[in-house]
Amino acid sequence: MPATQTGYEHIAIREDGSPIIKGTTTKVVELIVEKMAYGWSPEEMHFQHPYLSLGQIHSALAYYWDHAEEMDRQIERDSQRVEELRQRAPDSPLLQRLRSLGQIK
Repeated sequence: MPATQTGYEHIAIREDGSPIIKGTTTKVVELIVEKMAYGWSPEEMHFQHPYLSLGQIHSALAYYWDHAEEMDRQIERDSQRVEELRQRAPDSPLLQRLRSLGQIK
């Protein structure tokens, strides 16, 4: 999928509008959600994603801070969508079994 160049050396925008780390399929939002969830430093993010350079990670973080409102809205929309899908999905066989054994409610 072709990407549009940005003012950030390591960031491109895909046709669907999502920023990615250039030369990868990693979305900026994926790194940001990990940072929010785990509190990872750029060095820890590099440890967890050794295929990304620290420059790429810092560029993704800079992109986020310059577009935080827009990206936070996207994260919220995605979270709501996941919750809607989770609520509509039937229980997995494992959950059904655990409920039948009284292990969970």
